[in-house]
Amino acid sequence: MFEGEGYMNTNSVMLESSLKVSTSVSHALYFKVKRAFDIFCGFFGILMMLPLAFIIKAISLYNRDYHSIFYKQKRIGKNGKNFYMYKFRTMVPNADEVLVELMRKNPEFRNEYFKNKKVKNDPRITKVGRFLRKTSLDEVPQFINVLLGDMSLVGNRPYLPIEKEDMGGYFRIITSTKPGLTGIWQVSGRSNTTFQKRLILEKNYSLHLSFKKDLEIIWKTIVQVFKKDGAE
Repeated sequence: MFEGEGYMNTNSVMLESSLKVSTSVSHALYFKVKRAFDIFCGFFGILMMLPLAFIIKAISLYNRDYHSIFYKQKRIGKNGKNFYMYKFRTMVPNADEVLVELMRKNPEFRNEYFKNKKVKNDPRITKVGRFLRKTSLDEVPQFINVLLGDMSLVGNRPYLPIEKEDMGGYFRIITSTKPGLTGIWQVSGRSNTTFQKRLILEKNYSLHLSFKKDLEIIWKTIVQVFKKDGAE
């Protein structure tokens, strides 16, 4: 009887060890293939960005906006390391100063921003910027970050450093993976999703990484871009 139990315990330990090794190898393969795919998409995305940047600059000059069409902002990357994320500028040049003023003068604006970390019909967004956001074209410069390795094509939202405290216990799990150009939040309602719901979605993504899930997100992103659904 005791010999049988010992035999079963030994088998259990061996099986558990085998599963851990298998999972480790599977994750290593996942990250290597994902990085190769990111490099390919990064090069392709940058080639796509160049003519788009020329058109946006021409429109901006026509509208007497002589500031840079690009915008960089410090974001939280993998393992909590900060990096600069690139986007096409969609707001007025002094957007941060305007935000402080709006939050001081408009309680409804302030409450909505604290709840969702963004505001519908944000008055800081320019006419060109509204179109870029609606079509998600403002995200295209992030292919630079994907190529550099700061981001992945699919991952969690790149959070702002000031949002770290609001992320609470979700921070460590969410930042265990690279942020993405698109992700589970973007295909799950995006602007219609609360900050708390976003944290839950992205925690679950980080805990259950898979090629299948990434491909599903990529496909849903493509469909969403054509439907212009969820972007603000």
